[in-house]
Amino acid sequence: MDELFQRMQARAYRNAFAVYNHIDLETAEEDRAVLSLTARAESCNPYGIIHGGALYTLADSACGTAIHSDGRAYVTQRGELSYLSNRRLGDTVWAEARVIHRGRSTSLIHVDIRDAESVLLATGDFSYFCVDQNIGENPDIREWKK
Repeated sequence: MDELFQRMQARAYRNAFAVYNHIDLETAEEDRAVLSLTARAESCNPYGIIHGGALYTLADSACGTAIHSDGRAYVTQRGELSYLSNRRLGDTVWAEARVIHRGRSTSLIHVDIRDAESVLLATGDFSYFCVDQNIGENPDIREWKK
């Protein structure tokens, strides 16, 4: 396991909202990340398909991981996600995020969400704002559960 992946994995454990939504880090590279979500009952809407908010959270988390690969601190500035298809309870989906532009204060990241057959389920763009590195860090969420 390389140093960047370990650093991003440690960061992922501090993202309580992503952990709560069962989002897992699969790949972390410079300016690229892949995260997964296996749909559980709490991930689905009343129709038995993955809730749009869960897909949006997956997309935002993947983009956030990709942009944080440079070690600076960021917050989401804007996000837009177009939903094209969906999957059901028990299915796994993956969000692949790639940094398109990294500026001094703002950055643009593109994300695609696909299923196991690589069918495109959602696509979008997110922008992030670089903030003071000392904004604060949450402890590892595994520590909260003790």
